[in-house]
Amino acid sequence: MNGDSLQECVLKQIGKYEAVDSNVLAAALEVDHQAIVGAIKSIQCFGDVIKVEPRNNKKWCVTDEGKLVIKNGSYEYNIYQAVPAEGILQSELLQKVSNAKIGFSKAMSNKMIKVDKKCEGGARVFRNQEDLKDETWSNLVALQNGNVGQVGEKVLAELKKRKLAQEVVNKSFYVEKGDAFTLKLEKPETDLTAQMIQDGSWKTKTFKEYNYNALGAPPAAGHLHPLMKVRSAYRQIFLEMGFTEMPTNSFVESSFWNFDALFQPQQHPARDAHDTFFINDPAISTKFPQEYLEGVKMVHSKGGFGSQGYRYDWKIDEAQKNVLRTHTTAVSARMLYNLAQQKEFKPVKYFSIDRVFRNETLDATHLAEFQQVEGVVADRSVTLGDLMGVLHEFFRKLGVHQLRFKPAYNPYTEPSMEVFGYHSGLKKWVEIGNSGVFRPEMLRPMGLPEDVNVIAWGLSLERPTMIKLGIDNIRDLVGHKVDLQMVYDSPICQMDF
Repeated sequence: MNGDSLQECVLKQIGKYEAVDSNVLAAALEVDHQAIVGAIKSIQCFGDVIKVEPRNNKKWCVTDEGKLVIKNGSYEYNIYQAVPAEGILQSELLQKVSNAKIGFSKAMSNKMIKVDKKCEGGARVFRNQEDLKDETWSNLVALQNGNVGQVGEKVLAELKKRKLAQEVVNKSFYVEKGDAFTLKLEKPETDLTAQMIQDGSWKTKTFKEYNYNALGAPPAAGHLHPLMKVRSAYRQIFLEMGFTEMPTNSFVESSFWNFDALFQPQQHPARDAHDTFFINDPAISTKFPQEYLEGVKMVHSKGGFGSQGYRYDWKIDEAQKNVLRTHTTAVSARMLYNLAQQKEFKPVKYFSIDRVFRNETLDATHLAEFQQVEGVVADRSVTLGDLMGVLHEFFRKLGVHQLRFKPAYNPYTEPSMEVFGYHSGLKKWVEIGNSGVFRPEMLRPMGLPEDVNVIAWGLSLERPTMIKLGIDNIRDLVGHKVDLQMVYDSPICQMDF
């Protein structure tokens, strides 16, 4: 029977009986129930020809194991039957009856038998009651005959637990005539054509109604990664606060700008290959502002500007080594040097958000590269109090309203502060950034006036994003393990402290 003829048979049955059940219909037409369901679904495509109501009919039936019990008797009753009036050794009984362990345990719990462990020769089993009937067998027979009402709810639950019976959900459809019922299916037209207008056939045609509430197909489009959404939000905050974005398109820096210009000694552990990626080609840089280079050399080796320096033999060879920048503060140093070369000093506010690279061991919270967010303010007589005020305003815009500051050490800032924010979700204080006032040993060799101070701070881009999205492994946020559905669904991310 093909699909069209099956649809016609279904419609004839509905026309004859007004309403039918799909299971009854399948039995009457002697076809598979799924074929009937397919015919019903296809008829629904023609509009309101039929009305369909899904129904779930629950039915208790006996399992294969239960049928064996009906045939051979229940395990516990077989144990009971095998116990003679004078009793029997427990060991002998267990060898005499099949499924003895299950039956023995059940017979004991039902108090059908009892055990006397003090008998000579070992534990001996006796009947605890006489003339018992096999209740399990009787209940299963009642179920098999469809007499579920004879079996109580507790008994049904017990039979189900023993896997002797199960409740089966029989799904079907109740089908009746619709408002547009017809025995002959005609697919409604979707378009009014010129031919229909010319020959007048449109008068006898049925047309599919427009669904003005239907949503259009979403256009295929790319999605911003959560980190890029956070980056956009941070960038907007900086711009609202009047900051100018620094150019950070150079990932390779010389050690001079990455370390020496920041008053970081050449023997510092961070300049070791275990912490920094060094470049092989080109291995060194040779073009530096000569006067500035001499000033950096002097403050490192001899001191100056109120500092005694590090008192070591500063070497140009070490400063020339090219590295993948370990922080965007190297860019800040270049910008501040360029600011110092202007004839007249003007206060500036800079920011940058870009990648930096560290030779880290990869784990759940560390990658070899990450995004650094940095803000820098240069002005006359700017103080630590100004830094704290700017930080409060910056983090307030991020959604962080409770801040704490903890003294810290950085080679190029003094004083320095770690910034903590209270996370109401985690119920604890979380480190969210680092900050400080740039040292005179860093600023004065550039040529900045003595009354000009520079405050700065930085934070990670990845940490707040992981907290917001509930990610505990950074490799689920960045890399080949990223869940693309998470990228599609993630909203613009704020820290939400």
